[in-house]
Amino acid sequence: MRIHFIAIGGSAMHNLAIALHKKGEKVTGSDDVIFEPSKSRLNKYKLLPTEEGWDPANITEEIDVVILGMHAKSDNPELLRAQELGLKIYSYPEFLYEQSKEKTRVVIGGSHGKTTITSMILHVLHYHDRNVDYMVGAQLEGFDTMVHLTEENDFIVLEGDEYLSSALDRRPKFHLYQPNIALVSGIAWDHINVFPTIENYKEQFKIFMNSIINGGALVYNEEDVLVKELAEATENPIRKFPYETPSYSVEDGETLLSTPEGDMPIEVFGAHNLNNIAGAKWICQHMGVDEDDFYEAIATFKGASKRLEKIVETDNSVAFKDFAHSPSKVAATTIAVKEQFKEKRLVACLELHTYSSLNAEFLKEYKGALKMADEAVVFFSPEAVKIKQLEEVSESQIREAFDKESLKIYTDPIAFKEYLFKQEYTDTALLLMSSGNYGGLDFKDVEAILN
Repeated sequence: MRIHFIAIGGSAMHNLAIALHKKGEKVTGSDDVIFEPSKSRLNKYKLLPTEEGWDPANITEEIDVVILGMHAKSDNPELLRAQELGLKIYSYPEFLYEQSKEKTRVVIGGSHGKTTITSMILHVLHYHDRNVDYMVGAQLEGFDTMVHLTEENDFIVLEGDEYLSSALDRRPKFHLYQPNIALVSGIAWDHINVFPTIENYKEQFKIFMNSIINGGALVYNEEDVLVKELAEATENPIRKFPYETPSYSVEDGETLLSTPEGDMPIEVFGAHNLNNIAGAKWICQHMGVDEDDFYEAIATFKGASKRLEKIVETDNSVAFKDFAHSPSKVAATTIAVKEQFKEKRLVACLELHTYSSLNAEFLKEYKGALKMADEAVVFFSPEAVKIKQLEEVSESQIREAFDKESLKIYTDPIAFKEYLFKQEYTDTALLLMSSGNYGGLDFKDVEAILN
């Protein structure tokens, strides 16, 4: 097939483009701006557009399929030309479904944990040389791309995102996959620019549970009140498998998972990650991996990229970066690091970067999220607030929202960097939480301040 990507530079889009290129399809694409690492990876496979920008001349009658990225708007000139020619236009999730209609679809959903759980499942399958198709939102050790599509594999494992599909399709992505096996890890209000109320947000997960095919399976975290409520209420004729956080202990900075064969040391830590392991185990068992094989493989799982990713560790200090930005993720991540390193001072830094986190009303959801930090810091850019066309957020609003008297607040990236580099890090755990980069912080520089 000849396939053209409108907005090829996106994290998910460029991985799908590479996967289809590897599959033997003829792939082209365009975008108005492409950042790293997408740029280098597209260039490696000779898929990088020669020029940035949109050009209707890219769209011809010879194209079989157009895949429309979320970054492209409804008035995109290439999209308008494709519509004019009557070409088949898919959103990213629509196309993935078309590619997997004949496979057993395993979809991992949830406000938090879905990337990690999907990564755990793929790690276990890869460890045991079990080949599956997949789409996951993080780069994994041992995997070349985040998307893999074949004709022959029986299973496809999909990370189920609840955000919208495209400018033409306003349905959440995970509504389109029609899973045979699904997991829901947790529900915590997010994406308030699209789902203005918690009830509206919950409804999307209700629809997802009801989209599981008849006779399919739902694996769900029964410790999450909202997940349990929806799972127990659904009348969809499916099998239900609840899970909860398994027993574990922490000794000398090492987490030990309780298994039928005794305590087993694991690489990841934190109650939320132990909970993720329990969900991943159920899914792997549904895919034919027995319990012993699961434990053998999961012991070597080191985490997904940017999820409690260790930057540097010395004899008496350690630093992590984490993608956490929503209130539930920030709280879980902060608790996890403090529990793992009880004897160390925890310096937890959070960047408010997303549309939701910079919304004055939503800020209240962060109450207590940094309470486990010995020193808590919040960074945000007033310029980002303006760009997102939100009401101005004041430092006093942030201080009140987090309900932590000692909270330090920075709005200038230079001042934040100076603070970071002047700290004494003896017997300290440094946690940097953001889906951005604190206005230009190079995380490699953090290694130097701890060494």
